[in-house]
Amino acid sequence: MSENTKFDREFLRSALSLAAKSDVDHFLYICDTPIPPEELRGRPARKKLVYAVTLDKLAQEHLLRKVRALVIPAYDYSRTERVKVALVSALSQGAFKEGDLVLCMTGRVGRAPDTLMQMRIGGSLDDRLAIEGVKLGEEFNSQVVDALIQLALQIGQEGFEGHPIGTIITIGDHTTVLEKSRQMTINPFQGLSEAERNVLDPKIREAIKNFSVLDGAFVIREDGVVLAAGRYLSAQDEMVKIPLGLGARHAAAAGITSSTACIALVVSQTSGAVRLFKGGNIVLELHQTARRT
Repeated sequence: MSENTKFDREFLRSALSLAAKSDVDHFLYICDTPIPPEELRGRPARKKLVYAVTLDKLAQEHLLRKVRALVIPAYDYSRTERVKVALVSALSQGAFKEGDLVLCMTGRVGRAPDTLMQMRIGGSLDDRLAIEGVKLGEEFNSQVVDALIQLALQIGQEGFEGHPIGTIITIGDHTTVLEKSRQMTINPFQGLSEAERNVLDPKIREAIKNFSVLDGAFVIREDGVVLAAGRYLSAQDEMVKIPLGLGARHAAAAGITSSTACIALVVSQTSGAVRLFKGGNIVLELHQTARRT
């Protein structure tokens, strides 16, 4: 056994010992390679274990073993970003609750976990992000919001036919958003039945990816029905300030979320970063280490 492998095993055992403490509510293990069964045998941490994996097949295998699991995108995030993405997915699926202490173990894609973080749900992930920012209210469908965050991450990572693209997606308060916007181009979703244009359908999410090349914003109802693409958001709020370096899309998202009860996802064309706006403020930021070319 190499020194690195030996150290990795000792590191894992230390993490499992910490996870067993009564203060810890969940042990979030963000890695596609499962923990060896002999390391879990007889450990209290097994009951707290939640896997975050990049393939549905892996998640199903864990669930068959009666171990909780959720799926996150396979992109090469930094360690902190992987924790953020996994926490957002876990919260949207109701795996964690307010006040829970989560011990998170992660590393780079394809490598053994090498980082341990503790996160209190409702506390800060870093100076800019408070995880309560993704608690958006009962009017929003958590499955819809999670699906759109994952979709935005895909758009930011993949672009369109190799070219980086940016977009805005508004969710909720659709009547007011439509009143405060105008159609810039033909609405590709017009004429489809509601059952045929819900973002919980993978085919519709794929269509949104393709139509992201259009100028303007997507307007989506709280339940996931896509009402329009290619909308110009005319709401402005001079009192809203966005960080330096962010452009017109972010200003539009800040303005529309300040003057309506909607939330808005913005994909940066420059960096591929995804930002979630509520009430004119950024409540979630997800940055990617590298874009797919």
